[in-house]
Amino acid sequence: MTGAVVDVVLPCLNERGALGWVLSRMPEGYRAIVVDNGSTDGSAELAAGLGAVVVREGRRGFGAAAHAGLLAATSEFVAFCDCDGSLDPALLPGLLAPVMDGAADLVLGSRQPQRGSWPLHARAANVVLAWRLRRLTGEQVTDLGPMRAARRAELLSLGLEDRRSGYPLEMFLKASLRNWRIVELPVPYAPRTGKSKVTGTVRGTLTAVRDMSAQLKAAAAASSSGPVRNPGGSEEPI
Repeated sequence: MTGAVVDVVLPCLNERGALGWVLSRMPEGYRAIVVDNGSTDGSAELAAGLGAVVVREGRRGFGAAAHAGLLAATSEFVAFCDCDGSLDPALLPGLLAPVMDGAADLVLGSRQPQRGSWPLHARAANVVLAWRLRRLTGEQVTDLGPMRAARRAELLSLGLEDRRSGYPLEMFLKASLRNWRIVELPVPYAPRTGKSKVTGTVRGTLTAVRDMSAQLKAAAAASSSGPVRNPGGSEEPI
């Protein structure tokens, strides 16, 4: 697709079983950028055959794949979505609307779990994380889900560095420190197709917690370091 209004970054690692449905749900004017992170099940080939832009990222990690997609995007607006069928890309226009209207700088999809979609250990970890984020930033956030939307140039200005599980958290924290207007909207969260690489295992969840703890520590240190530059370019105190 040329002249896409929104580029949709879809990090992908062995998601062949869900790709067909995910790409079929892409709204008109939304271009799918599937970032293959080392799949061995033919995900990249299937995505290309279905018309998606395919980017290959050899460094393993959610952040590595997500950022490679951001760098490959060319549209003014960028959205992120999981590639496993748990989140419906057809809902993305609703998330983009506040950004396009100038009412928000970053919109987060707050996952509303359906039966069987969220393991208990992962849900508990998410509740604790959201509580810590509210205390640290004052943002009324309830979930740090992967579905989100913003302007591409502003996301690049954040200088995101995490290339593993801490990438979504780093984006949120740096946006908050720059006084971005952050909005949260509910999105249904269905059981994924296949096994999760993170929340599907206790080990994966613990790795994510470790990555996110490093981001929280850095944000706490930065919160008293002085003025930062907001999306419009002016300096404002934290």
